[in-house]
Amino acid sequence: MGSTNAEPVTRGEALTWFLFVPIGLVVATILLGNLGLVGSQNMVVSSFSDIGDSASLRTNVSEMCQAAMIELHGQPAWDAAVAQQVAIEASGGVAQSERLSPEALAAAIEAKVAAAAPVGTGTAILLILLSLILSTARGVSPSADVRPLLIGAIGVVLAIIVDIALVGPETSAGVYVVLMFLPFVAILYGAVAGVQICAQNELIRVVFPPLVLIVAVLGSILGGITNPTPAAALGAGGAIMLAAYRKLRDTDRSPKVIIWSTLAIVVCILVGVNFDLRINQDGVEAWTWAAFFIAYGAYLYALFGLLFSCWILFTSGVLTPVVRETAKVTSMVFTILIGSQILNLVVISFGGEHYIQQFLKSFDNEVTVFLIVMLVLFILGFVLDFLEIIYIVIPIVGPVIYGGTFDPKWVTIMIAVNLQTSFLTPPFGFALFYLRGVAPKEVTTRHIYRGIIPFVLIQVGGLFLLYWFPGIVTIVPDLIPN
Repeated sequence: MGSTNAEPVTRGEALTWFLFVPIGLVVATILLGNLGLVGSQNMVVSSFSDIGDSASLRTNVSEMCQAAMIELHGQPAWDAAVAQQVAIEASGGVAQSERLSPEALAAAIEAKVAAAAPVGTGTAILLILLSLILSTARGVSPSADVRPLLIGAIGVVLAIIVDIALVGPETSAGVYVVLMFLPFVAILYGAVAGVQICAQNELIRVVFPPLVLIVAVLGSILGGITNPTPAAALGAGGAIMLAAYRKLRDTDRSPKVIIWSTLAIVVCILVGVNFDLRINQDGVEAWTWAAFFIAYGAYLYALFGLLFSCWILFTSGVLTPVVRETAKVTSMVFTILIGSQILNLVVISFGGEHYIQQFLKSFDNEVTVFLIVMLVLFILGFVLDFLEIIYIVIPIVGPVIYGGTFDPKWVTIMIAVNLQTSFLTPPFGFALFYLRGVAPKEVTTRHIYRGIIPFVLIQVGGLFLLYWFPGIVTIVPDLIPN
């Protein structure tokens, strides 16, 4: 990929490609999204009409319930709810949800198609990721041959033009593939060259694959694609394949099987997102059959790559001790959960939570109660793991601290940040066990205990920062409409 006649490039130009171009791409996409040029092209609409708005409070209640609601929400809120109910009854009552007629449903779909953004969100995200590969490759090796990267950049521009001019919400997945075939061939040509350039950089080769795995696992959960159980399986499979890839490279063997297996997983995800793979329905189109067989073939090859990775790690003596240690840690965690549940049942059966709640309610100032609870959680973090604290302590003190005037969101984040210290505080911090397992023999447990002191102080400082400035926690939720 190198070019002997390439002119030297300054550090400023390399930094521009490596840092400022990716930031510009992300900022430009956000601005285009705010302008309505990038967004969802989903045509799914509800077949029922929206239900009418009701009063903010229920007004058809007994006098005792009315007095309780006034005490809880205040007299102005009750008067506003009564006025809202009078206006609703004067207009004929709350509008009920009704099934839309075929004409109304078609009109709703047509209106949603007309309001759709010119460029779909999925296409924009995919083009950004591929463009980041091109710009990163240019920044990593400015003296390399730039022609493949330019071809990839031209493919990105063509893909945007084709998406705006020819692709719409009503375009089928098969037609989308045909229209985007040539632009994506050019993009992939440049992306492959960019990956080869980036693979020559030691930092990217070591840091980037685990980072992608972390983003894939957490992103699949936060994005609502899957729940934590399959996401954990994805992380475990990805870790196995990464370890096998490294083992093959260390023994001078070709890791192409694992690379192609990774690409097969990507193909499975892309085909599954863009095509309806349910072939057990009537009137299945040819595109659906083709997509199903492509996804099924990619799935089989990915499964073969995973089994091949397990075999490589097993024959090299890596898989067996890892499985043994994982079984020990998993057994320990479930033993802790079972023990915490038993202890919790014993405390509840003897009425212990009532005594604790009465003690906390004896204080007139709820700030004092909250500080006592936070101090107890911090001290318990030394001798208990966060799981036991969540299962035992939070159900007992939760009704007291959540029943006050504090914002529940702020209280939850404060407790979560406080429980973070239990990962580091000796002698039962999980992070200490992990460090002890990977640290050399020269590093003793006492060294680890002394080394975590600054990090615990940093977390305590962050906790005080959230206490004195609660807006750090509540500013984003408050901006989200109900």
